[in-house]
Amino acid sequence: MQPRSWNDLRFLIAIKRGQTLRAAARQLQVDDTTVSRRLALLQSDVGRELVRRQGDGKWMLTKAGELVAREAEAMEHHFRLLAAPSEDHDTYAGTVRVTSVPILANRVLASSAKSLLASTPGLIIELIPDSRDFNLTRREADIAVRLARPSTGGLTVKARRIGTLEYVAYASAALTAPEVRRLPWITYEDAMSHLPQAKWMVSNAGLGGRESIAALRVHDAETALEAAVAGLGKTLLPTLVAGRDARLRRLQMDSSRPSPSREIWLLVHADLIAVRRVSDVVEWIETVVSSSRRRSWFQAR
Repeated sequence: MQPRSWNDLRFLIAIKRGQTLRAAARQLQVDDTTVSRRLALLQSDVGRELVRRQGDGKWMLTKAGELVAREAEAMEHHFRLLAAPSEDHDTYAGTVRVTSVPILANRVLASSAKSLLASTPGLIIELIPDSRDFNLTRREADIAVRLARPSTGGLTVKARRIGTLEYVAYASAALTAPEVRRLPWITYEDAMSHLPQAKWMVSNAGLGGRESIAALRVHDAETALEAAVAGLGKTLLPTLVAGRDARLRRLQMDSSRPSPSREIWLLVHADLIAVRRVSDVVEWIETVVSSSRRRSWFQAR
């Protein structure tokens, strides 16, 4: 059977994005019970299990759920495009979904959003901290900030480089100089060992033997930052983030072994560039992330 209406599918999209009943309920401005009931009705209509609760209390989509959600997000995208010609492109009213790696979303964008929201009544920003590459073509997000030049997207996605993320070694500001000198490197677990900062640390830690690598391995820079603050070791962190954190101390780097950097790319769905609220969020992100002048848009290949 088919879902009875678009409203049924909204609940599946919400649970995919929020991963908990409470987060989904907050998105849709209903209560948790309503989300649970509507998901059960949707699964009954479709005749397949679409969502499954995990041991940590989060709700994850099954393979069937992912397929249905993908089609639902495509419908959501087309509904928004149909509405776009009739909306005032000079108004801020509406929602803009922005995704970025957690350390930029949480430590840079979220902490800088107050002034933008205060000056733009009616604007709602949905900020999604996630290391995955959300699909802008399927409208999983309107804007994405990524740490590499995009390789896909075609005519539907526009991209431009907005800055460079420089990495430098940091340690806890609470430690003494002798304590800092004895610190091991906090690096990344195997799945993330391809990252430039992970490769650099492994290479340089090797100069001091295996004891130079901390027993703790992390999955992302946010965890590395908090581990460094806790005094578990030193690690490479982006200066854009760590330079603002008084709990951290910047360490002197060996000039003969320059630390890595990563390009910061901004991606926007091509159909949304002319929408005022989207273009202003783009300008805000560029201002927050980089002081460099604006550059031209490129088509993601």
